[in-house]
Parts: sequence; structure tokens; C-alpha cells
Amino acid sequence: MRHRQNSRQYPRTARVNELLREILADNLERIDDDRLQLMTLTGIDCDSDLGRARVYYDNLDGPDGDEAVLEALAELRPRLQSAVNREARLKRTPELLFEPDPAVRNAARLEAVLRDTPIRDVEVPDNYLPTADLPGEATDGDEV
Repeated sequence: MRHRQNSRQYPRTARVNELLREILADNLERIDDDRLQLMTLTGIDCDSDLGRARVYYDNLDGPDGDEAVLEALAELRPRLQSAVNREARLKRTPELLFEPDPAVRNAARLEAVLRDTPIRDVEVPDNYLPTADLPGEATDGDEV
């Protein structure tokens, strides 16, 4: 009897996360709801006991659009939960919890801070010579 080794190359929860992401993305794509037009799934974090799955999303409206997106996802949760139950071959399917992706929001906040931070000019002395070459840099006469 041959064992399928390729499916065991990464943890079960990672495989379940990917499966849920594919099922939810496919079903959300078929739903015609204006509140979800600017929304995308960014990731899923399923508990190891499959009790809950946090479904992270982002939308182009940012935090201003969260209320409408969360309202739409709450209305559609039973339908999406049913799709997961039907399409995933799991003994138990996790309860879906929808949340804005904190990583995307933090990255946007960091980008705004960096954009607003003035760049200081640093003066380099005329006699400055680097003491060592950086990896991958070739100096005069070196072969690449």
C-alpha cells in the first residue's frame, strides 16, 4: 500500500486553512453583494481542534468599510458554513469568524507613518572609503 507523502509535508491546520480559503473564495466570488465588491480574503487561521476558523479579509475602503463588510459576511455566514460542510471532507468543520486582517492594517499604518516622515540628508565626507565590500559587489579588477 502506497502512502501519500506529499499531503503530509506541512501541518494539518495549514492544509485545512488552504482548503477553507479555496472554498470560501470560490463561494464569495459567486455572491452578488455590493458590500463585498471591494473585499478580498487575506488568510485563514483555524484552531488545531477545528473548533473555530478566523477568516481574515481586507477591503479597499479600509476601516471605514468594515461595518458593511462584516454585516454582509454575518448574513452570509450560514450559507458559507454550509458550503464548507458540503465541500470539505472533514469530520468536523470549524465555525467561521470574520475579522479585518490586522497585518494589512498595520502595514498601511506603517506606510502612512513612513510617508509622512521627512527624509534627512546625510552628508558623507569626501574622504569616506568603505572598509569592506558588500556581498555580491565586484570591485575594480574582480571577475564577476
